[in-house]
Amino acid sequence: MTKITLPPRPRVAVHKFSSCDGCQLAFLNAGDDLLTLAERVNFVHFAEAGISAPIDTDVDIAFVEGSISTREDETRIAVIREHSRYLIAIGACATSGGVQALRNFGQGQDWLAQIYPHPEQIDSLNAACPISDYVRVDLELWGCPVSGRQVFAAITALLGHIAPKEHNDALCLACKARGAICVMVTRDEPCMGPLTRTGCGALCPEFGRACYGCFGPSRNANHLSWGARMQQSGISAESIVRRFHMINSGAQDCMDASETWRGACHKPHSDEPPTS
Repeated sequence: MTKITLPPRPRVAVHKFSSCDGCQLAFLNAGDDLLTLAERVNFVHFAEAGISAPIDTDVDIAFVEGSISTREDETRIAVIREHSRYLIAIGACATSGGVQALRNFGQGQDWLAQIYPHPEQIDSLNAACPISDYVRVDLELWGCPVSGRQVFAAITALLGHIAPKEHNDALCLACKARGAICVMVTRDEPCMGPLTRTGCGALCPEFGRACYGCFGPSRNANHLSWGARMQQSGISAESIVRRFHMINSGAQDCMDASETWRGACHKPHSDEPPTS
């Protein structure tokens, strides 16, 4: 077990990049737990909570929400990494690029021209990328949004001077542990639980809804087998591609899967699964 050395009351910063702010609400929605946490850590920067400090302020733990989408983002994240002992990327935008990473599959500048009268004034990069593409990340907490349980479990572990646990198992394990009825088996729903990591508490399946993969790909996910099962249920290869082009489209596993299944779309018999 890795030992983490932090001061008795560590300095904490919560930074935002290109995102919707939803993952920062994992802190704010904690209510009394946040007040208790504030007694054990010193929040030196958390703009959403009205606390601001220069980005070059030295901190022990930095939580970073959002993807890197502008040149200013590139500069900021480098400074934050330099002044943070332990950096945690929170949420889909920070871990995979988020919904905005969909632009990586098209002509982003053409889209800007369709939306803005003066696209040359928009200083955006050609791609929206996760934090780990630019700096070293000590821990990734996936999800759209990240769950408060994850965030507080990570902080609790660090306050105990141990490395937080990463969740890489498939969501199916969480469904079994919670006694949730499998919506894929019983209702033939296109559930992405076999491909998606745990962390959400099996929220959608517990309410009878198929998982749509907002917590990112699990380790060693078999998208070929899953896609073949979807085709047996009448889901087309094109629809399978779209399911990988959702919240975590920028995750490498999702990119690989979408490319493989896109190739299947152009086969004479697209109802046949790809072989590799």
